[in-house]
Amino acid sequence: MFEYLFYAYVTAIGFCAASLAATFSQLVTGERLHFEIDTQATKSALLGVFTRVLAGPAIVMRNAVKAAFRGRPPYWLALSTLISALWSFFSGAVILEMAYRLATQL
Repeated sequence: MFEYLFYAYVTAIGFCAASLAATFSQLVTGERLHFEIDTQATKSALLGVFTRVLAGPAIVMRNAVKAAFRGRPPYWLALSTLISALWSFFSGAVILEMAYRLATQL
């Protein structure tokens, strides 16, 4: 029972990090984050890839909710939610692992 709460906690951490990354990117650039990357500058493209990997679940859910309001079948929203939850879980696991490693190194 408690391991499921831990899984939910890790998923919530991943989704919160995704939302923070998407919102911070929107604050800095002035436009919503999407999966298209401008490849003109190498440094900004690499930073863009990292940002999109971290913010991916928030982008997927935003697009899924928009599509649901535009008439997409409900199973698309369910499938997008599942993909976003799994992505958030793995992102949260990486974030917690990095935090643990940093805390034990100090």
